[in-house]
Order: sequence, then C-alpha cells, then structure tokens
Amino acid sequence: MYTMTNLPEQAWDIKVDVNEKLFLRDPEHTEVGKKILEKGVKMIDKLGLEDFTFKKLATAIRTNESSIYRYFENKHRLLLYLFQWYWRWMEYQLVFSLQNVTDPLRKIDIIIDLLVQPENIAKSDSRGLDKKALHRVVIKEASKAYLTHHVYEDNQKKFFKPYKDFCGQVANVILEYHPKYKFARSLSSTIVEMSHYQYYFMKHLPSLTDFGESKDEKGIRKFLEALILSCKATI
Repeated sequence: MYTMTNLPEQAWDIKVDVNEKLFLRDPEHTEVGKKILEKGVKMIDKLGLEDFTFKKLATAIRTNESSIYRYFENKHRLLLYLFQWYWRWMEYQLVFSLQNVTDPLRKIDIIIDLLVQPENIAKSDSRGLDKKALHRVVIKEASKAYLTHHVYEDNQKKFFKPYKDFCGQVANVILEYHPKYKFARSLSSTIVEMSHYQYYFMKHLPSLTDFGESKDEKGIRKFLEALILSCKATI
C-alpha cells in the first residue's frame, strides 16, 4: 500500500510499498538503489525494455553491474517493480481525487483525466521517480510485465495486485453509475488498457485511431467517456 506524511511546503510525501518478493534488497533504502530506480525509469523510457540492460544502467549510475543484481534478479523484475509502484501511485491519486465526490459522472471525469493526462500524475510530488517517464514506460512496456509464460506464478505471488486494485476501484465507480451493469470489471480493465493503446497508437500508429492527425489527448478522453457512458444502454 502507500503511507502519507505531512511535510512543510509539501502537501503529501508518498511512500509506496512494493511486494518484497520483487527485489533482493529494497532499493528505497540505499542511495544506489534509488539511483537504480530513478535512472532505470528514464533509460527504459528512452531505450525500450529490449535495448535496456543492467550493464548500461551500471555505466549510467557509475557502479558495477553486479551491484544492480544485488537488488534485482533481472530487468523483468525491475519492470514489475516499476509496474507495481506505478499502480499503487495511481491508486493513491484516484482515492485522493475522489474524496468528497459523490456524483458518479464527476468520478468518471476524474478517472479519465487521470488516465489520459500525464501531467496530473506528476502534480502532487516532483521528487523521486520521474512520473511522466514512468507513465510512458507503462504505456509502452507494461504489457510485457504480464504477457509471459510465468504469468500464473507471478499472479500467485500477487505481483499484479496493485493493477487489479486500481481496476477494481474503477469498476466500483462504473457500478455507481449503472448498478445493474454486468460487466463492470471487464469495462474497467478495457478502459485502462484502451487509454494506453490509443495514446500509443496516436503517437506511433496513427491509422489505428481517430486521433492520429490531431495528436490530442482530448480526443482519447472523449472516446473513453463515450465508451463508459454507453454502458447505460446495457442491462
């Protein structure tokens, strides 16, 4: 989960807790570990997971490659760590943003804004991990976290729990909007993934979207909103 502490001149300091089975040594507890996370996000964002290596990361943070292996078994575990951190962070953003909001339509607006506007993610805390780079990594690389031959074992270890928790929160809002809707969880995960796919297609494969020419996230927002609201036509 996450914990929050009041700080001077800062609304909240967020400490995101990640599954201990993902790392050999907690990277949050040492300066080298923090550099691994902070530089790792930026390098995966720039290079892509395929071309990213621990050797390149070690050179970038001026340490030995073996030092990085003391924290993570491989780069897939690092990706899973970032994947889990991101969705815990997103869950915090969602819960915090929905406080004192009672109108389901307003809640849907907030969810969509959070999914399609990366600047909202970085608004509350500019320290530590680069939230915008992490958002791009999740868009481009997150499916590689679970599209694997060992997805069942990873799921048993609860590596995807933060992602499922976030989707569960979205599903609850959909049910507030349409209590009799039978496919809230399916629609929830579809909306989350669709926001990523459409953003990626808009930037890189524009013929697969209706937003390829405008390159405007507002179009994706309207599409997602129409998709969610259309559930009212289904019993």
